[in-house]
Amino acid sequence: MATETWTPAPLPDLAGRTAVVTGASSGLGAFTARELARAGARVVLAVRDPAKGKTVAGAIAGDTEVRALDLGDLASVRAFADTWSGTLDILVNNAGIMAVPQGRTADGFELHIGTNHLGHFALTTLLLPHISDRIVTVSSGLARIGRIDLDDLNWEHRRYKPMRAYGQSKLANLLFTLELQRRLTEAGSPVRALSAHPGVAATPLDRHVGGLQAVFTRIGYRFIGQKQPEFGALPTLYAATQDLPGDSYVGPGGRSGERPRVEKRTARDSDTAVARRLWDLSEEMTGARYPR
Repeated sequence: MATETWTPAPLPDLAGRTAVVTGASSGLGAFTARELARAGARVVLAVRDPAKGKTVAGAIAGDTEVRALDLGDLASVRAFADTWSGTLDILVNNAGIMAVPQGRTADGFELHIGTNHLGHFALTTLLLPHISDRIVTVSSGLARIGRIDLDDLNWEHRRYKPMRAYGQSKLANLLFTLELQRRLTEAGSPVRALSAHPGVAATPLDRHVGGLQAVFTRIGYRFIGQKQPEFGALPTLYAATQDLPGDSYVGPGGRSGERPRVEKRTARDSDTAVARRLWDLSEEMTGARYPR
């Protein structure tokens, strides 16, 4: 399913609606926040560095608020959720890290799985009683190289490989969406869980990529992918505002990524058994549980 050339210009009127965008202090998140605000939404920029977030918010024409959120620290995630009041229409789980050196979050999780998946898992489940419309989780085309090792999610027993760790976390994003939508449907909830990926977009996310991977990334920017964060954010904006069924996975279409389209899932990111086991493990690791 593909669209004609699409830009955020025809976003529906979002007046009276509230959106949270994680990682909105740069790149895709900043553009996503700007466009949602331009369409009339009240946008909360959930960022690790509030000073940077305020700089971005100051350049946005619209109703914005900056709140501190460190997805690598469950205490910060809980504090953000505990202080939320009122309805949250759209949650955009955008923040992420890529190919960083091996390290641990404040809670002892491997940095990629802890930040990209577990932080957003906890945030979403804690905020879910407030969410009225949809959750959009930003994955990556590199989810295709990911493997979920449920016995070693934190890379304690394997040789650490930054891109593989990133791929695992991005595959986890897709399996999280799959299982979340199953639970929402089972509960008869109108809330939808969707995912998106930007394709190849030149953002600060790849600053830790080195070696041959860096060479291939630069080639991708030049020949096979979009270069601008604006194009990379289109699938997220499409997933956040268009009438799509739950568990839709939106990616870029066209040479420059200007035509968002719903993509086919792979067998790996459609594995319902692994998705359920990952969910159970994520609950155990974070202490954040699906509302019952």
